[in-house]
Amino acid sequence: MSDRFFAIVNPAAGGGRCGDLANATLERVRQIGIELEVAYTKGAGDGTTLARKAYEQGHRQFLVAGGDGTSFEVINGLFPEALERGRPKLAFLPLGTGNSFLRDFSSEGIEHTISALKKGDQRACDIVRLRHTQGELYFLNLLSFGFPADVGELTNRRFKKWGRHGYILGVFSCLASLRHKTFPFRLEGKGDWDRSPCLFLAFSNSKFTGGEMMIAPQADTSDGLIEYVRWASVGRLKLLWLFPRLFTGTHIRHSLATHAAVRCVEFALDAPVNVMVDGEIVRLQCQSIEALPGALDAVV
Repeated sequence: MSDRFFAIVNPAAGGGRCGDLANATLERVRQIGIELEVAYTKGAGDGTTLARKAYEQGHRQFLVAGGDGTSFEVINGLFPEALERGRPKLAFLPLGTGNSFLRDFSSEGIEHTISALKKGDQRACDIVRLRHTQGELYFLNLLSFGFPADVGELTNRRFKKWGRHGYILGVFSCLASLRHKTFPFRLEGKGDWDRSPCLFLAFSNSKFTGGEMMIAPQADTSDGLIEYVRWASVGRLKLLWLFPRLFTGTHIRHSLATHAAVRCVEFALDAPVNVMVDGEIVRLQCQSIEALPGALDAVV
């Protein structure tokens, strides 16, 4: 039986890797009986525009060829309209740098997606809504404040061409000017505001970020909850020693870490700050986040 997906391809993803591999990969998808209508992004924000237009035209099944940033753009083209007009289905061809969301389900990347498309495998997954002073954003993976966001901003500005290795370069560069900051927040509107300095705050829907870093090892994309992880202030040498634990998820066992599963979080920021959202770095004055249970069907 033939099925039909609207494919959004970001040729620039993965340092151009997506542009090199997309056509052959899309042909493999067609060979298993999937019909594709294909559109290519040409610049930042195009994924959002293309997804929104396609959804308005009646498309409900989408295939994203790119990385975390491409998926983030597509999600923000589908929502909030999809909350009222019908849940979309999203499949991922991981041809970008990070490709974090799919890692929760498989390390086989493209092969896993093609197999899932062929078998019709899918799972209802949560997304998270972020409200800020300028509007709303939606994300699949993670929102992070502090050290990871500062590293991401520096990496995008200076080391983007190095791909995953660029993030490591960004880490060492930010270590030289390490500062611990305060991001006032409270979980589920309960208790006092937490205003203590920290290395980072992360609010995750899925386990992985940056492709291989397991920031929230206990996150579940279908539990209707956000996994909160906080690391307290730490010195440079100790951070270097602990850094490898971010790739195994064992950092949450350390005494510096606190974590919890919550439905919503409130923020009391007095100005915009660097925020990492699904691998994208933006400056926002965040107000709240909340989980939207089962808002998306993911082909996994």
